[in-house]
Amino acid sequence: MSASPMRTVPILIAREYLQRVRTKGFVFGTVGAPIFLLAIVLVPQFLAGDGILAQREIALIDRTGVLAESLVPRLEDGGFEVELVADAEAEDDAIERAREGEISGVLVVDERTLQDGSATFRGLDSPSTLRQMALRQAVNQTALAARLTDDADASLLALLQGGGLEMDRLGEEEEVDETEGLAGYAVGFIGAFFLYFVLLIYGNMVLRSVLEEKTGRIAEVVLSSVRAWELMLGKIVGVGAVGLTQILVWVLSAVLILSLGVPAAIPFLGEMEFLADLPAFLPSAGVLAFFVVCFIMGYFIYSSLYAAVGAMCSTEEEAQQAQLPVMMLIIVPFIMLLPVLEAPDTTFAQLSSLFPFFTPIIMFGRVAVGTVPAWELVLSIVGMALAILAVAWVAGRIYRVGILMQGKRPTLPELWRWVRRA
Repeated sequence: MSASPMRTVPILIAREYLQRVRTKGFVFGTVGAPIFLLAIVLVPQFLAGDGILAQREIALIDRTGVLAESLVPRLEDGGFEVELVADAEAEDDAIERAREGEISGVLVVDERTLQDGSATFRGLDSPSTLRQMALRQAVNQTALAARLTDDADASLLALLQGGGLEMDRLGEEEEVDETEGLAGYAVGFIGAFFLYFVLLIYGNMVLRSVLEEKTGRIAEVVLSSVRAWELMLGKIVGVGAVGLTQILVWVLSAVLILSLGVPAAIPFLGEMEFLADLPAFLPSAGVLAFFVVCFIMGYFIYSSLYAAVGAMCSTEEEAQQAQLPVMMLIIVPFIMLLPVLEAPDTTFAQLSSLFPFFTPIIMFGRVAVGTVPAWELVLSIVGMALAILAVAWVAGRIYRVGILMQGKRPTLPELWRWVRRA
């Protein structure tokens, strides 16, 4: 007689969890990868030290007499520390300092700059591509403003650069924040892609675990002391706990990198000050909470299907073919994601996000964009919960029969017979 499920299931969950988190691959993938990324952001600034800062120090020689006043602020906005050279003796001194590597170089603007925006940069080494772009942009904007009018302001330059488009949605009192909209789109796509990726990875992990125990005859031994549904539940929850552990570590690491690592590196990457806006793209607590809900519920739906696929197959080749329908249920909503993010309020987006097998990916994208009514959100969660119950019931019956079966993969009529008679 088997032990109580209240005792056996936690033991099976702990077995599946500890068996995976103790591997070197898990430790490296979960902890090592974020540390490596953080090191890429932080280590160069400590190794380079003052050398990086010196590359931002330039001397400016203005032979036009009219560009320096506007050019210096633009260069400083681009991340450079500018020293304005006033006379010929100071020019020679600046060039000598550039030759000795004390400063990055000397930027010379003259009458040619006013004509076609050309300038000369003198230094031991050529600046990086990003620094060259920052220099050219500052010089061109200043020269253009000087050519158009003596008192050209930022509004004129904004007009020349194409202007902007503010979105004011009818029926809403508040205007749509362009940055907020872009952040929602980015979070929706990246989060949905991450869900797509982890559902495939951890679903396959469940399939391979079931297949290994079946082909190695381990399941026959285990089933002598526990019920089939207990073994399946322990395997699904154990692997899911591994996935949730990795996701939590990765999310916390991403938050630390964006909120601490990137701002700390900004002083050493002056021409990349736009990175300071990255923390604004971090998802809200509500979006993160719904991401966890989508992962957990989506994982239970698909891992149950993968467990059934593993139980009905006897070889790796059979499993590769049999899992294709399950994979398509994950791939199709991801393919549909971009049109949904572009128009999240359409009937197509609403209906597809309420289909339980598509909900984890598509509904998360809509939630990140911020256009989902509360009733749709509740309905989607209820739909996923009902789908979990239905899929677990069917998969459990297939698992109960298939885990002990060997030989040819069953046909659809045979699977239906398993479900009815198990």
